[in-house]
Amino acid sequence: MNALTTSRSFTGIEKAAVLMMVVGEEEAAAILQKMEPDEVRQLGTAMFAVADVSEEDVEAVLDEFVNRARERTSITFDPRPTVTAVMNRALGAEKAESVLARITPAEAACELELLDWMEPVDIAQMIEKEHPQIAAVVIANLDPAIGGQVLEILPEGLQPDILHRIAKLGPITPEAVETLKALLAQRSGGSSGTQVSLGGAREAAKILSGARKSTEQRVMPKLFKIDRDVAKAIEEALFVFENLLEMDDKNLGTLIRNVDGEVLVKSLKGVDEAIRNRFLGCMSARAADGIRDEMEARGPMKLAEVLEAQKAMIAIARNLAKDGSIQMGAAEDDYV
Repeated sequence: MNALTTSRSFTGIEKAAVLMMVVGEEEAAAILQKMEPDEVRQLGTAMFAVADVSEEDVEAVLDEFVNRARERTSITFDPRPTVTAVMNRALGAEKAESVLARITPAEAACELELLDWMEPVDIAQMIEKEHPQIAAVVIANLDPAIGGQVLEILPEGLQPDILHRIAKLGPITPEAVETLKALLAQRSGGSSGTQVSLGGAREAAKILSGARKSTEQRVMPKLFKIDRDVAKAIEEALFVFENLLEMDDKNLGTLIRNVDGEVLVKSLKGVDEAIRNRFLGCMSARAADGIRDEMEARGPMKLAEVLEAQKAMIAIARNLAKDGSIQMGAAEDDYV
């Protein structure tokens, strides 16, 4: 590819991006699936960069595929649908959304690249005196682990309100985008009218997961007082059934003994054999055989029933953790 002569100076990855834009979604997705996450991000960015590629350049870069390229694209095509479809097919909706949020050009997303080069403490200092909505937009744009660190650095009184706003974020007005860009411009020493969608309960949960457990324990009760529905949505996104496997055998055994047999049967019906064996391994052989026999006798079960049972089991686990009967997840590494 590098040996080809074009009227435009392409890098190697841009030439690969031209190929990805014209080979078809299924073929492109198959290629992306074999690449590392960083390579996917780089190639996705390059796919946007070659959106205005000329016909002559297409012919030079993709000589034998030029006829197919003419059928699929024009000189000024919008790459967004193709890039989105390919990313979704290759990575799944959730991962694709995360990647696209960070590679979409400025006209469709706020230019916040500067944040990636800033330390959490500097970001916290920058947004501490701003309106909580601006702080929420900034944190929602960060990698969840970094966002969690920024959240816990901010004053404790602000944390529940900001987390609530992150969970409720939707389209961001052009005015808010301009305010945020101006804030970053001041920081760097240096206009888009497009709305940007960020946040949501899932994103808020990821950010909270990036903070220490003590931050979650302090913020969530306050958030329940602000907005119970939002707090419940974050709590559900914060902890899923598979997280129960992070407990050691002793704690998992205590949980199982506090769960009704009917709930346990339905919960384990919907998991793979490895996860099922992890739970049953914390029971006596006789009790485990009884659960297996009951699951086999039930036959097919509605997914809604399984999910409801798993939610009930998670709720029991959280209640046991609150009263100190079990410890969920890893212990805090703070010492006093």
